[in-house]
This record gives sequence, structure tokens and C-alpha cells, in this order.
Amino acid sequence: MKYDAKVKNRMKRIEGQVKGIIKMMEEEKDCKDVVMQLSAVKSALDRTSALVVSKNLEACIRQADDEDAEPLINEAVNLLVKSR
Repeated sequence: MKYDAKVKNRMKRIEGQVKGIIKMMEEEKDCKDVVMQLSAVKSALDRTSALVVSKNLEACIRQADDEDAEPLINEAVNLLVKSR
């Protein structure tokens, strides 16, 4: 699957957030602030996972015959469930 620039940029922002959390830990910042940032990263990863699965599903359905679409849809749903 080809990943577009938007998805890659999302991952780069998440990477920056994780580096920021590590810096907060090294600076011994308050636990509440660290946990809040961890929650934000988790949410960003969840949204990115859903975006990747939905784009993949869309591409697969566009390429598939009507007969082949059902297993692809089921696979995408299972991927979404696993990502939660």
C-alpha cells in the first residue's frame, strides 16, 4: 500500500510528541502532564490507524469485484477492532 504525505506527516507529529514526552520525563515534569500527553499520543495513533485502514479498505473495494468485496470489508473491520 502506498501511504500519502498526510499520513506520514501525522506520524512525524506523533514522533515529535513522543520525543516531547521523553524530554518531560527527563525533566521530571508532573505526572498529570506526562499522562495527558501520553493520552494525546494514544488518541493520535488510534485516529491514524483508522485512517490507514479506511484508505486501504477504499482502495481494495475499488479494485475488487462485488464477490470479493465482502472478505475485504471483514478484514478491514477486524483490523479496526484490533487497533482499539
